[in-house]
Amino acid sequence: MSEEVKACTCCDEEPTEEELLARLDAVIAAYRGKPGALIPVLQLAQGIFGYLPEVALKHIARELRKPYSEVAGVVGFYSFFTTVPRGKHLIRICMGTACYVRGGVQVLDAFKKELGIDIGGTTEDRVFSLEIARCFGACGLAPVITVDDDVHHRVKPKRVNEILAQYAEEPMLAGRSA
Repeated sequence: MSEEVKACTCCDEEPTEEELLARLDAVIAAYRGKPGALIPVLQLAQGIFGYLPEVALKHIARELRKPYSEVAGVVGFYSFFTTVPRGKHLIRICMGTACYVRGGVQVLDAFKKELGIDIGGTTEDRVFSLEIARCFGACGLAPVITVDDDVHHRVKPKRVNEILAQYAEEPMLAGRSA
């Protein structure tokens, strides 16, 4: 995917659904009729909306003349796609064998407790989302997590607050458990 979708920075207002769909229409127009257009259109749509709401999926299906079931099936198959809003920062905890054996479950539990969310959830302030992954290919550094594109290795539950503080927009999660 060589194109990058930029969010509007001209004002502080959130774009309306109509404005987002208009941006999506421009993407669809660029890909209409091209073989294999569905996945790039979905990727760019997720960049526009921040996730893939049902209104966008139905719009894509209609405009690309594909059954809704095909569009929804692709979204459900690939873990990259999400139909729920994600936070500004995506935390992924590796649950591959090495990470699991070396304490990945305890690290995951510490993140869940500190953020007050479960796997697949997003904090109320939409700063953090939490997911699990199967392997990052860094088994010798287990347990491993990523926050966005940053890799953290040999993570211990007691380091969770320190890691979250690097990405928090406010003083670290005041009032939450330590």
